[in-house]
Formats: sequence, C-alpha cells, structure tokens
Amino acid sequence: MNERIIGPSRPSNLRLDELDEQILWELSRDARLSNTALAARVHVSPSTTHARVKALKDAGVIRSSHVELDYEALGMPVQGLVSVKLQAQARPQIKTYARKVVRLPNVVSVFFVGGQVDFLIHIVCTSTGQLRDFVASYISMDPVVASTETNIVFEHLIGAEHHGTTGGLAAMRKPFE
Repeated sequence: MNERIIGPSRPSNLRLDELDEQILWELSRDARLSNTALAARVHVSPSTTHARVKALKDAGVIRSSHVELDYEALGMPVQGLVSVKLQAQARPQIKTYARKVVRLPNVVSVFFVGGQVDFLIHIVCTSTGQLRDFVASYISMDPVVASTETNIVFEHLIGAEHHGTTGGLAAMRKPFE
C-alpha cells in the first residue's frame, strides 16, 4: 500500500485563472471525465484542456485521481471517526504512528490535526461491534495512545462537489466577516 503524508507544501504564489478553476471543479466532481467531455463542459477545445490539466499536474495542484467507494455496497456500512490523543512523551513518534495507523485494515484516512487531539482516523467496518473491537484492539491498546473517542458517521457529504457553483476559490479565500 502506498501511503502519503499530505500537508501544506505548495507555493502560495501559484496563479490559477477561471478556466483552471473550472477544470478543477469538473474533475473534482468526476475525475473519470474524458478530455473531450471535460473540454465540452468548460467550453474550450480538447487540446486546451489537455494542456491545462498537464500543467496543473506538473505544478502539483492535481496530485492524483480517486474513486469514491460506496462502503455500504462493499459490506461496510459503519463509518467512524476516531479522535486519538498521544501520550505526552510520544510526541517524537507522531510521524511513525501516522505511518503505522494508515496501514491498518479498515483505515480510510488519517488526519494529523492541531487542538485537543493529535489525529482523526476515518475507519469503515461491517458493524458497530467490529468498529468497537477495531478501536480497542488496534488503536486504544497502542502504548503511545493516551486516549481515544469514537464518533459514528451518519452521512458523509463532499463539499468540493459544489464549490464550482458557490463562488469557487475566490469565495474560499475570502476572509469571514
């Protein structure tokens, strides 16, 4: 399995125009779009979208394309978000812990966060019992873990699917008043 630790690393001086942004929103909704279909949706030639997508990939803006899985259809209808706080003396092992946890079965994503906890771990399971057992066996029993809190996910909505219609990147960068 190929895990990546993702964090802020892109230059802040990267400039995207309206077409780049439209391309990004279309691909965030459906990364399976053919180049021809993408060009039709953003009203430019296929050669233009091909060049723009290549430039976005080369700049690191588009890192990869993903498939959104229906975990319920795969027999794992229960999703949990587990908050994990590490022991104070385990701080030097944060990256090691993240790399270990992301390889565990049932783990979809690991978020290293700031605040009261150190990690949020997204887990999928066949039942609440399996979720409980997973957290007890794999997460809570790790000697570097001080505490955990598990929340059941009732529904997961993906906001990026709508950003192209809600003001896009400019609206996302705008300070809140």
